[in-house]
Amino acid sequence: MKPAPFAYTRPRTLDAALALLKEHGSDARLIAGGQSLLATLNLRLSSPGLLIDIGSLAELRGIDIAGDQVRIGALTRHVEVERSPIIASNVPLLSAAMPHVAHAAIRNRGTIGGSLALADPAAELPACMLALEASLVIVSTQGERRVPAKDFFKGLYATALEPDEILIRVDVPTRATDWRYHFNEFARRHGDYALAGIAAACGPVQQGSADLRLVYFGFGERPLRANHVESAVLKSGFSSPTLEKEVAAAVGLDLDPQSDLHASAATRLHLATVLACRAARYFSYA
Repeated sequence: MKPAPFAYTRPRTLDAALALLKEHGSDARLIAGGQSLLATLNLRLSSPGLLIDIGSLAELRGIDIAGDQVRIGALTRHVEVERSPIIASNVPLLSAAMPHVAHAAIRNRGTIGGSLALADPAAELPACMLALEASLVIVSTQGERRVPAKDFFKGLYATALEPDEILIRVDVPTRATDWRYHFNEFARRHGDYALAGIAAACGPVQQGSADLRLVYFGFGERPLRANHVESAVLKSGFSSPTLEKEVAAAVGLDLDPQSDLHASAATRLHLATVLACRAARYFSYA
């Protein structure tokens, strides 16, 4: 299929891109890597009047450390995050997740900001940012604002971004070396969207307690932090013989998956139990 007709422009500065968004509002769409947008254009699920190509804005690209934050530019490609020594040393959860993001050809073109702004509920990166307590930095012609990941993802393909705003950067807090991270997902084939997945972070375990974050993806309209499952893991113990029973009783309090062509709701709840137990046992031995 072919997309509906649209105008195209490639601004040379961020200010120029912001001015275009302010002028055209919801009739304009941004394109960077284009790995998701091109498909929706060709299927005519999206029909913007103006396509604003921000792919040449070098100031939105790159990975660096600023104080206690790792800063990832929105136009940084997936493959750059996957191979970055800064990410491997300071945000190992992202290093673990990136090989699961689609296929190599897509990771070579797709951008971090594009994935987060799309907010696909089965995507890996939104869940990782929630587990990492990252902040998303957004700008418009009115200035800059920071949105915590927990407030950024609003629902199915819905975020806190306004039509005249651009996501320019993600700031991820660095943690002490005794923090541990775990990523896992079930997919029919490697590179496919996950049927069920988890991004997890855990602070030091002291007297059976810890700062534990279990974030599921593929279970609803957005990534979901599993507060009841976290409590069940801490109550049972990370390697307790009763762990699976406690977690199985808790997952239904956090998750309400729907049956579809790929898996039943019961199957997804079972996978959620398996994922949480694997994460807990990983933390007990890490």
